[in-house]
Amino acid sequence: MSEPLRIALIGAGIMGRQHCQHLEGLAEARLCAVADPGPQAAAFAVECGMPYFADHRRMLAEARPQAAIVANPNNLHVSAALDCIAAGVPVLLEKPVGVHLDEVRELVAASAHAGVPVLVGHHRRHNPLIARARELVRSGSLGRLTTVTALWQLQKPDSYFDIPWRREPGAGMLLTNLIHDLDLLRHLCGEVSEVQAVTSNGVRGFANEDSAAVLLRFANGALGTLTGSDAVAAPWSWELDSGENPVYPRQADQPCYLLAGTRGALSIPQLRRWHYAEPGAGWHQPLLQSLESFQPGEALRLQLQHFVKVARGEVAPLVDAVDAGNTLALIEAIREAAETGRACSPHVISAP
Repeated sequence: MSEPLRIALIGAGIMGRQHCQHLEGLAEARLCAVADPGPQAAAFAVECGMPYFADHRRMLAEARPQAAIVANPNNLHVSAALDCIAAGVPVLLEKPVGVHLDEVRELVAASAHAGVPVLVGHHRRHNPLIARARELVRSGSLGRLTTVTALWQLQKPDSYFDIPWRREPGAGMLLTNLIHDLDLLRHLCGEVSEVQAVTSNGVRGFANEDSAAVLLRFANGALGTLTGSDAVAAPWSWELDSGENPVYPRQADQPCYLLAGTRGALSIPQLRRWHYAEPGAGWHQPLLQSLESFQPGEALRLQLQHFVKVARGEVAPLVDAVDAGNTLALIEAIREAAETGRACSPHVISAP
């Protein structure tokens, strides 16, 4: 059996610490160093019994990890990942892959040129529930996918915005939250060819949006909507409905995605499938329903196990920088559509 993969952590914030918690339970990997210039990071490293570095470049040179998790602030994601690639260290890069498409293109080129893989942390794709939903869509169980309804509606407490950067441009729910939902919609339903959107900051008046309504035209012909707000007392979101993260009180009976096709429909996260008993039936006949089964698993843990295989060259990343870059391109298209009032198409990133 191989020795545990030595993984360094760059960025000891909330997500970095979650990764460390899951690493503790993995036999195939272990934490080997912590790098973060923040005032509390050194104490966290001591708590973990790990070497501490304020500068991740020094950590890469001295600790010589076999892989790294990059979970620092969004605007530092690409620069830290580029440093890892230059050192020949495979990267699990937290989402978003970057904040601008130009820097993501630079990351894609560097990864390809060096042959060093990058796995981007859109961890929900690793959830077995999502894997089963994708199987159902791709198997034709729903027929031709026709309409998609996505909801992300909840209320963040006022205290959430005590941290100054959360009130600034770029930190709104589009890049912080809806990027997860848009990534899953791409994964489940296919690429988006065109968007229209309106956004508002009318509830809080901050520099970023607190509400958004998005129209989506998928390349396969399906039409969709994504309605989001972090300022409403409502139960419709992946966080509240899926039970993936226990810090959120679960609303197990409420859906956040509704996929409808010519042969059936599917509610997520319930995986409740609706269909008629006979082809050609319609609204005068009762719809049948069934619950699709799957084997539950913790998405972050499964993502780490996948990352170990990626770092060892055994598998390709489930979400590479090109793939994640095209989710970011969709975010940029939505912002452009909201600002201009015009329909916009994403500026797709291609592999070198």
